[in-house]
Amino acid sequence: MSPSGGGARSFAEVSYDEAMRRARALVPVLRERADPAEAVREMPKETIDDLHRTGLLRFHQPRRWGGMELDFVSLFDIPAEIARGCASTGWNVANLGVHHWMLALYDERAQDEVWSKNPDALIASGIAYPQGSGRRVDGGFVVSGFWNFSSGVDAADWNMLAVMVRDGDRVVDHRMCLVPRSDYEIVDDWHVLGMRSTGSKSVRATDVFVPEHRALSMYLARGGTDFPGARVNPNPLYRVPLSALGSHCLSAAGVGNAQAALELTIEAIRERSTSYTAMRMRDFQAVQLRVAGAGTKVDAARLIIRNDCLEAQRIAEENRAPSIEGKLRFKRNVAYAMERCTEAVDELHALAGANGIYDRYPIQRLFRDQHALAAHIGFSWDAQGAPWGLVVLGGEFSSPTL
Repeated sequence: MSPSGGGARSFAEVSYDEAMRRARALVPVLRERADPAEAVREMPKETIDDLHRTGLLRFHQPRRWGGMELDFVSLFDIPAEIARGCASTGWNVANLGVHHWMLALYDERAQDEVWSKNPDALIASGIAYPQGSGRRVDGGFVVSGFWNFSSGVDAADWNMLAVMVRDGDRVVDHRMCLVPRSDYEIVDDWHVLGMRSTGSKSVRATDVFVPEHRALSMYLARGGTDFPGARVNPNPLYRVPLSALGSHCLSAAGVGNAQAALELTIEAIRERSTSYTAMRMRDFQAVQLRVAGAGTKVDAARLIIRNDCLEAQRIAEENRAPSIEGKLRFKRNVAYAMERCTEAVDELHALAGANGIYDRYPIQRLFRDQHALAAHIGFSWDAQGAPWGLVVLGGEFSSPTL
């Protein structure tokens, strides 16, 4: 089915450079909104309107639906720039934006069902497969579950819910089930340390029927062209393996947040004297070294993650899928990069001294946000580093969705 025209906004002609310019232009206003947004625990309507106006949630949506369909690296670069203004907004841009990419993998009927009605439609997710269960029925699946961390769910029109499909006691499939807002309940349990304005509440669904075309098997999204949407979305962008690089978009929030901590620290130190000696902080070599070290860690993290994205696109353009070792290396790299960003924020927060404990001092929120986002399973060094080590040392690692 062809995309409908109507009065829908198209961003098909927006280039990578223009998208980055639009993201950069939002940074100052996002910094102003960050504290009020944290208080209400969700992304402000004004910010959502800005993101729709600029098209910055549609960087990976197919051009045939009015999306930018930019190269894979934009999945990291655009949210990282946004996160310089607000880590929670950067996280939601990554999360909601990547779901346009994921929808392009679905059967064409699912794409039409969502985008023909509203190409700006927002899709949240619940990505933990064990939290959802499904059973096959005539024409599709019946699913139930309770999924936490559904970022941006209040503004979303749809949700992609992960389920393990069982035949008796045996798991036979892993599906991402696309369900409309009317089919799930939002549970307001998002009272947390940081990343508060992501609004990552929980969702509950009970015995919801999901037609086959809205239930994507993750075994078809491991790299290559087996996914149902390949016929209408042939761009190599959509051949990148989902499970191997699914956390790279979210890591943008950590890199952007750490970059913001660096920028705000430099700005403060340029003008600040110590309370006890009246010497300028910038003249202490210990301060200089700490700022330099933090800057290096942020740069290193950015380079590691961007290189993964560029390599993944290159492999996809060659119509190949990475090896298991290669996929695990991507997952290892993003966890390592996030550890470096967290170290950088910790070092910069320590430089703030007693000022760093005040709510009014921005780096206090950045510190909390960094530790909150770093708790994501995709950034756990123990969880993501060990499997790569096992494989390169001759062991076997098995993951059905990888």
